[in-house]
Amino acid sequence: MTGDVLGLLRAELGAQVDTSPAALEDARADKSGHRASAAPLAVVHAETVEHVQATLRIASATGTPVVTRAAGTGLAGAANAGGGEIALSVRRMTRILEVSPDDLLAVVEPGIVNADLNAQLAAYGLWWAPDPASRAISTVGGNIATGAGGLLCAKYGVVRDAVLGLDVVLADGRLVRMGHRSVKGVTGLDLTSLLIGSEGTLGVIVGATLKLRRVVPGDVCTIAATFPTVRAAAAASSAVTAAGIQPAIMELMDAASLSAAHALLGLPAPTPGASQLTVQTDGPAARTEADAIAEVLSAAGGTVSATYDRDEGERLLAIRRAMHPAMESLGNALIEDVSVPRSQMAAMFDEIARVEREHGVEIPTVAHAGDGNLHPNFVFQGEDVPQVIWDAADDLFRAAIRLGGTLTGEHGIGLLKRRWLADELGDDQWRLQRDIARVFDPAGILNPGKVFEA
Repeated sequence: MTGDVLGLLRAELGAQVDTSPAALEDARADKSGHRASAAPLAVVHAETVEHVQATLRIASATGTPVVTRAAGTGLAGAANAGGGEIALSVRRMTRILEVSPDDLLAVVEPGIVNADLNAQLAAYGLWWAPDPASRAISTVGGNIATGAGGLLCAKYGVVRDAVLGLDVVLADGRLVRMGHRSVKGVTGLDLTSLLIGSEGTLGVIVGATLKLRRVVPGDVCTIAATFPTVRAAAAASSAVTAAGIQPAIMELMDAASLSAAHALLGLPAPTPGASQLTVQTDGPAARTEADAIAEVLSAAGGTVSATYDRDEGERLLAIRRAMHPAMESLGNALIEDVSVPRSQMAAMFDEIARVEREHGVEIPTVAHAGDGNLHPNFVFQGEDVPQVIWDAADDLFRAAIRLGGTLTGEHGIGLLKRRWLADELGDDQWRLQRDIARVFDPAGILNPGKVFEA
């Protein structure tokens, strides 16, 4: 059967079909550190919608599983292709098909990198708001497939808030255009929102109509506030939210993550045990908002400094953006992603400290403090995740759910979190979601084994 599938792919797609050892090996893994146990049958480098349709028609006819991927920057194993599967890469589909400044929208292909899109939109005085830490390497299609967020989402929203419509190829090769170009649109069920965050289990995204924002002139002010404990920093971030002030960015780094980032960047070591909040305001009211935030942070016990210089502000944020490579410098890292109500941030850090004590592990943690999204990092040595790490992660995930939170705020479920999905959703909703997936993909060939555990 393998030979038949490869023969059909090569006959239909020719040079787009790649079976080189390097390509197959690359398709087995993403940034999560997880690697499929065997290499896929082939990598199809799609460059057009027709390439995607042909691949799925062949896959559907032969019952061959398909895993869609682009840059491979995911952190949950959702884009890892294994034995007997086709890795369908949309990374070469990078065109901006349309920019409409009057309608504040752009139509793009899925393989364009987030930062590259915004670099091109700058010529129009426009930008796309989703701002994941991986913006320089992750693609728009991947951002949509995982429901990504980022540093700016507290003020400007997540991917779900910035997509108007999607072009999707279904499992049998049909092309469906979902959504709309207008600001409002409630005709029928919202299939666009259903596809966002579906991690390749419902269809292959081949185009996206994006909601843009105008670049608004004004100041950018950045505040750095250090606190003696991470709990104090978390409580201070909640105080900013309670005060009714909405910064563009509010990022929290605990002592371990702050120390690792300073070491990676060659900066002087921070005060032992200190945690840091980095807050940025923008727009016409940036200075007024920054002054108000500085007062709140000072009253909460922070040592506060502020800058109105954009470049200096970016240097401060570079410390936060260095988190992932800083963790990699310590060993392999299971980079996790839980969210809790913003009022529960301090309580969640208490739970992280408890998990560290009870399981004998260290969990450096950063957080998008403006929206309650935490990224605990479980650092370990060796290729395989030790059982003690999984036990600690299990404890931490259940703690987040107990606090009214969720297993994932922006990375997705993929392969690594599927065992906990039913615990959060409950049996009825879990089965309903599985049933919906089967309507889109009756034969179960799209990203099998991801998200939903059999």
